[in-house]
Amino acid sequence: MSINPEQFAAANKAAIDSLLSVANTALASAERIATLNLETVRAAVEDSVSSTKALLGAKDAKEAMAIQASLAKPNVEKAVAYSKSVYEISAQTQEQMTKMVEAQFGDFQKTVASMLEKAAKSAPAGSDVAVNAVQSAFAAANSAFDNMRKAAQQMTEMAQSNMATATSATTKAAKKATGK
Repeated sequence: MSINPEQFAAANKAAIDSLLSVANTALASAERIATLNLETVRAAVEDSVSSTKALLGAKDAKEAMAIQASLAKPNVEKAVAYSKSVYEISAQTQEQMTKMVEAQFGDFQKTVASMLEKAAKSAPAGSDVAVNAVQSAFAAANSAFDNMRKAAQQMTEMAQSNMATATSATTKAAKKATGK
């Protein structure tokens, strides 16, 4: 069985399209992170100026301590919100990449299955054992990929749950600390 030039060209085009999709997704994610970082730095500078003005306006050390304590909670909340935003961007990017990989693997599975079917039909007599071995190996590879996909999905769900728990705990701790 040979590959004709059109099949080769189509395979190359599909590979290039796939790489472009991955690159565009990665660049979009990097752009979102960069925008978030710039906005966070801008807000931090503005908050720092405002906090410094408030502290300089304090009449005594007790008032300065009270001002400083009142600034702690919003700063913790902003740090939690920033971390959550970074996590969300990363999770969305991972989800998009996973979908692309699954789609590419699905196409690959179909192509290989078709090739195996053609090979089995044109195989010489007595080669049933070899054809069955290749088909069995292909089925095992598909099963392994499916198991890895399920494990990755479970890890993602666990990470999301952990992020929600950590965010909640941090917010509660900040409220408790600033409430005293």
